[in-house]
Amino acid sequence: SNLALIAIGGILKWPWVKIRLFRQIHAGLMMFVLIESILGVACPLTVLESHLRSSEPQGSFLGYWLNRLLYWDLPNIFFLILYAACLAWTIILWRAVPPKKASNRQEDY
Repeated sequence: SNLALIAIGGILKWPWVKIRLFRQIHAGLMMFVLIESILGVACPLTVLESHLRSSEPQGSFLGYWLNRLLYWDLPNIFFLILYAACLAWTIILWRAVPPKKASNRQEDY
Protein backbone atom coordinates (compact mmCIF):
# COMPACT_ATOMS: atom_id res chain seq x y z
CA SER A 1 0.00 0.00 0.00
CA ASN A 2 1.07 3.57 -0.56
CA LEU A 3 0.87 4.21 3.18
CA ALA A 4 3.71 1.77 3.80
CA LEU A 5 5.67 2.66 0.67
CA ILE A 6 5.70 6.37 1.47
CA ALA A 7 7.00 5.69 4.99
CA ILE A 8 9.66 3.27 3.72
CA GLY A 9 10.53 5.62 0.85
CA GLY A 10 11.01 8.47 3.29
CA ILE A 11 13.48 6.41 5.30
CA LEU A 12 15.31 5.11 2.21
CA LYS A 13 15.18 8.54 0.50
CA TRP A 14 13.28 7.36 -2.57
CA PRO A 15 12.64 10.51 -4.64
CA TRP A 16 9.27 9.45 -6.06
CA VAL A 17 7.60 9.53 -2.64
CA LYS A 18 8.07 13.31 -2.60
CA ILE A 19 6.24 13.96 -5.88
CA ARG A 20 3.60 16.49 -4.90
CA LEU A 21 0.93 15.45 -7.44
CA PHE A 22 1.20 11.79 -6.37
CA ARG A 23 0.85 12.75 -2.71
CA GLN A 24 -2.09 15.10 -3.38
CA ILE A 25 -3.96 12.39 -5.31
CA HIS A 26 -3.21 9.87 -2.55
CA ALA A 27 -4.46 12.19 0.21
CA GLY A 28 -7.55 13.12 -1.83
CA LEU A 29 -8.46 9.50 -2.42
CA MET A 30 -8.03 8.69 1.27
CA MET A 31 -10.45 11.54 2.12
CA PHE A 32 -12.88 10.33 -0.56
CA VAL A 33 -12.92 6.79 0.90
CA LEU A 34 -13.52 8.09 4.42
CA ILE A 35 -16.35 10.39 3.28
CA GLU A 36 -17.95 7.51 1.36
CA SER A 37 -17.80 5.39 4.49
CA ILE A 38 -19.27 8.13 6.68
CA LEU A 39 -22.15 8.62 4.23
CA GLY A 40 -22.69 4.87 3.86
CA VAL A 41 -22.11 4.99 0.11
CA ALA A 42 -20.66 1.92 -1.58
CA CYS A 43 -17.56 2.50 -3.66
CA PRO A 44 -18.34 2.27 -7.40
CA LEU A 45 -15.56 -0.31 -7.79
CA THR A 46 -17.13 -2.43 -5.03
CA VAL A 47 -20.51 -2.28 -6.78
CA LEU A 48 -18.92 -3.30 -10.08
CA GLU A 49 -16.99 -6.12 -8.43
CA SER A 50 -20.13 -7.44 -6.72
CA HIS A 51 -21.97 -7.41 -10.04
CA LEU A 52 -19.16 -9.27 -11.81
CA ARG A 53 -18.69 -11.79 -9.00
CA SER A 54 -22.41 -12.64 -8.83
CA SER A 55 -22.20 -14.43 -12.18
CA GLU A 56 -19.10 -16.44 -11.24
CA PRO A 57 -19.45 -20.13 -10.42
CA GLN A 58 -18.18 -21.38 -7.07
CA GLY A 59 -14.38 -21.27 -7.03
CA SER A 60 -11.75 -23.78 -6.09
CA PHE A 61 -10.49 -24.59 -2.60
CA LEU A 62 -7.72 -22.03 -2.97
CA GLY A 63 -10.17 -19.46 -4.34
CA TYR A 64 -12.47 -19.99 -1.36
CA TRP A 65 -9.70 -19.35 1.18
CA LEU A 66 -8.26 -16.44 -0.77
CA ASN A 67 -11.74 -14.89 -0.78
CA ARG A 68 -12.00 -15.37 2.99
CA LEU A 69 -8.58 -13.73 3.47
CA LEU A 70 -9.26 -10.71 1.26
CA TYR A 71 -12.91 -9.95 2.04
CA TRP A 72 -13.64 -9.38 5.71
CA ASP A 73 -17.18 -9.73 7.02
CA LEU A 74 -17.00 -7.10 9.74
CA PRO A 75 -19.31 -4.29 10.88
CA ASN A 76 -19.19 -1.02 8.95
CA ILE A 77 -17.90 0.85 12.02
CA PHE A 78 -14.71 -1.23 11.86
CA PHE A 79 -14.01 0.01 8.34
CA LEU A 80 -14.95 3.59 9.25
CA ILE A 81 -12.36 3.53 12.05
CA LEU A 82 -9.80 1.84 9.77
CA TYR A 83 -10.28 4.47 7.03
CA ALA A 84 -10.03 7.30 9.58
CA ALA A 85 -6.78 5.81 10.90
CA CYS A 86 -5.41 5.54 7.36
CA LEU A 87 -6.27 9.18 6.66
CA ALA A 88 -4.61 10.19 9.95
CA TRP A 89 -1.48 8.24 8.93
CA THR A 90 -1.55 9.98 5.52
CA ILE A 91 -1.55 13.36 7.29
CA ILE A 92 1.29 12.26 9.59
CA LEU A 93 3.30 11.12 6.56
CA TRP A 94 2.65 14.46 4.84
CA ARG A 95 4.49 16.12 7.73
CA ALA A 96 7.13 13.42 8.28
CA VAL A 97 7.96 12.96 4.58
CA PRO A 98 6.85 16.26 3.06
CA PRO A 99 6.37 16.47 -0.71
CA LYS A 100 8.55 18.79 -2.73
CA LYS A 101 7.44 22.37 -2.93
CA ALA A 102 5.98 23.03 -6.36
CA SER A 103 8.23 25.72 -7.84
CA ASN A 104 7.86 24.50 -11.42
CA ARG A 105 6.51 21.36 -13.05
CA GLN A 106 9.90 20.00 -14.16
CA GLU A 107 11.15 19.65 -10.57
CA ASP A 108 8.14 17.55 -9.53
CA TYR A 109 9.05 14.71 -11.89
